[in-house]
Amino acid sequence: MKNSIRPSSEDAIIEAAFTLLNKDPSASLSQIASLAGVGRATLHRYFSSREDLIKTLAQTAIREMDDVVENAIQDIDSYTEVAKIILKVLIPLGDRHGFLALEAFEHDEELKTEFKRQKQETSDLMEGLKEEGLLDISIPTSWIIQVYDHILFAAWESVKNGETTVSQASDLAWRTFINGLGKPT
Repeated sequence: MKNSIRPSSEDAIIEAAFTLLNKDPSASLSQIASLAGVGRATLHRYFSSREDLIKTLAQTAIREMDDVVENAIQDIDSYTEVAKIILKVLIPLGDRHGFLALEAFEHDEELKTEFKRQKQETSDLMEGLKEEGLLDISIPTSWIIQVYDHILFAAWESVKNGETTVSQASDLAWRTFINGLGKPT
């Protein structure tokens, strides 16, 4: 018989960690366990350390972002529309994943591989935007990727701080991206 408590405890810990760490990246494991409704010993049965928990959160975030993007763009064949939709569907996840942008994962080969894959996918998207004529081809793609990522983070922070709604942040992010990197007139 499958133990139904384990998955729900692990899921509760993950959800509590996303909730607390997005509000306070220095939240303790004890605070996370308390919000999850488990003891610290139970938390440590699933996650041997804070680093182990953060790695699991990063892996979960990557899967969630990949899933939401894949579902949103599956029938879209315009790079411009894809780039716009990606911002629109990722901005709501900032309330959940935003704090991970401040974590250092350079020593984790598995996560480095995933980040490299995501960066390549973003690079391919930006090259497609250049081909479609939305972006100035003289701007280095690496610069465009950095701007796109930072605009996404700025949108996450704006929503988190109550300065904009998700819809407003999505519109502002897109307008900033295309007007700041558009072809010179």
